[in-house]
Amino acid sequence: MSSSSCKIMIQAVAAGAAQESSLPLPVKEIPGSYGIPFLSSIRDRLDFYYFQGQDDFFKTRIEKYSSTVFRVNMPPGPFMAHDPRVIAVLDAKSFDVLFDVSKVEKRNVLCGTYMPSTSFTGGYRVCAYLDPSEPTHAKIKQLLVTLLASRKFYVIPSFRSIYSSLFQTMESQLAASLGAKSDFNKLNDETAFDFLGDAFFGVSPSSTNLGTNGPSKATKWLFFQLCPLMTLGLPKILEELFLHTFPLPPFLAKSDYKALYAYFSSSTAPVLDTAEKLGLSREEACHNLLFATIFNSYGGFKVLFPGILKWLALADPNLHSQLAKEIRSVVQAEGGKVTLAAIEKMELTKSVVYEALRMDPPVKFQYGKAKHDLVIESHDAAYKVSKGEMIFGYQPFATKDTRVFENGDKFVGDRFVGEQGKKLLKHVLWSNGHETESPTVENKQCAGKDFVVLIGRLLLVEFFLRYDTFTAEVGTLLLGAQVTITSLTKATSFI
Repeated sequence: MSSSSCKIMIQAVAAGAAQESSLPLPVKEIPGSYGIPFLSSIRDRLDFYYFQGQDDFFKTRIEKYSSTVFRVNMPPGPFMAHDPRVIAVLDAKSFDVLFDVSKVEKRNVLCGTYMPSTSFTGGYRVCAYLDPSEPTHAKIKQLLVTLLASRKFYVIPSFRSIYSSLFQTMESQLAASLGAKSDFNKLNDETAFDFLGDAFFGVSPSSTNLGTNGPSKATKWLFFQLCPLMTLGLPKILEELFLHTFPLPPFLAKSDYKALYAYFSSSTAPVLDTAEKLGLSREEACHNLLFATIFNSYGGFKVLFPGILKWLALADPNLHSQLAKEIRSVVQAEGGKVTLAAIEKMELTKSVVYEALRMDPPVKFQYGKAKHDLVIESHDAAYKVSKGEMIFGYQPFATKDTRVFENGDKFVGDRFVGEQGKKLLKHVLWSNGHETESPTVENKQCAGKDFVVLIGRLLLVEFFLRYDTFTAEVGTLLLGAQVTITSLTKATSFI
């Protein structure tokens, strides 16, 4: 066959595919059933937590209904949530509806079908629980955006200074005895808390009355709100009764929250001044700063950093070598300095962070309630949704969609390198929006989106400036990965 004939055939196939993709999708009834009220939601909860697990819970239903859109009950169910019924959207295309605030309402849906008591947040519905249509949402989000912009020059030096102690401790623990190990999660929990206080407000929590108790108090406060989404490995009957059926009383975490609030109240005076200018009371602003720093940022760091190291530990050691070479050569070219301009030149480093966020988004569940009757489109069909119905998305399925990502269920460190790689970034959704878009006061995309990606890259930069490679044991821990470092190979050269 001549090259011209081959070209004609390719053009014909491409034209046919384009014509097919432009055809309207068939409108189908949403498959699935909510079953018997109360009983079926408990059965689904048991499947989700114990009998199937999260991924298989969704996979079996996708296979059963031959659809990535279906009706199902989502935990925690009775008596924690008054209505567990949702429409699940589990592919990259249908998932998009959850970012369109003209179609879905984001009021009180951060944790899904249940909402923790406002007693955990000083009696306020903080920004994460507000829909953008509520006037206070814009004021609080603007405050957070302004804070991040004002502290951008402090982030890199603060991170390098504070996290250097983590690496030193890790090395000491591994050198303590033959076969010694280092619990990265524990060290990260302690370090991240101090870093966030220093980077955002210029005051390390450990230097205040909180001392070294901040991380444990923050973790307890987080646990009391998120425990309905967890399993701890306890006997099922105990977990069902104390974690998944009735909310834990907020007063048990009251003293912890009071201590945390005291730190924020005394350390954030300039930010609270800005809040007053935006029309917020200092008290409401302080509760929101606490929530954004601990629930959003600290809670995210507890998942993100172990997640990045997990995938590196499981990857081919050649990736370690490539990262070390890129990071060291760029830093050397910058005169040995780690700057924002230098980090921006590290294309593979950024790709690895994006890939970790794609594989293990820190927040796996997204919810939204239909503001009006609407139509959801998957790759294969369209589905009618009625006003008031709750839509749920399990992000790891959307971001591993093989119709979008080749080998979507595999970690590929250089997936986002080059022009073709950059085109895929719009399908990275960890920030409650597309990576190619930016947070505004009108949407629910994470205000700290760019900050998180920067910090992920800084972790890699600091790590591979020090070490050529490492090994680790990888397991699971509550809502993320457990990483235990078993060996570190110190850097043998700068380039």
